[in-house]
Amino acid sequence: MIVRTDRPVTLVGAGQLGTDDLATALTLAPDVVAVDGGAAAVLAAGLLPLAVIGDMDSLPAALAARLRDRLHPIAEQETTDFDKALRSVEAPWRLAVGFEGGRLDHALAVLHALVMHPDRPCLLLGPASVTVLCPPALVLDLAPGALVSLFPMGPVRVAATGLRWPTDALDFAPDRRIGTSNAATGPVTLRPDAARMLLILHRDALPLLAPALAAAPRWQARSDGPAT
Repeated sequence: MIVRTDRPVTLVGAGQLGTDDLATALTLAPDVVAVDGGAAAVLAAGLLPLAVIGDMDSLPAALAARLRDRLHPIAEQETTDFDKALRSVEAPWRLAVGFEGGRLDHALAVLHALVMHPDRPCLLLGPASVTVLCPPALVLDLAPGALVSLFPMGPVRVAATGLRWPTDALDFAPDRRIGTSNAATGPVTLRPDAARMLLILHRDALPLLAPALAAAPRWQARSDGPAT
């Protein structure tokens, strides 16, 4: 394990950051880990990361020299830099910025990593939304009408209360039924039966989702995931 901390961690990627993404993340997850070229944004903000994790193919040499005592290169190319960071940081939970936007294949790879590491709770903050792999049980005090999008990454069922369109009897799968654009009718509870359901909320739900995730039970690690 490269980083162990008892505080939430902000993971900073090399993708485009919104003007307040990093500041917003740090109010909730004060420890910072840079993911490869994400170190540039961390340094530009006047911060030093606890570590820089990745294959280092997008980190300029000048920045690598400044951070040489914090570099933790992982050379294998079987997994992405986000995956490498996710499995190398032990923390109560993580908040990732600089990973949405840009190339679709990169975004899909990030979502894949969330599912591959269900025991590593991580919120993915984007320009308009916040995404998380739904834990075994989640309680959210959402206002009526709030977006609750559910996207399965494999076969899964979700027992739920507080949704406009009930999900209890539905068999979700990415090639069959999805649950995007549902809405809250008030406080929501979600209980998926497997670690395969992505939950997508409006970005302004982040202050509600972060403590709810922190309080939620965790999934076990996948037995077929990459070694940590």
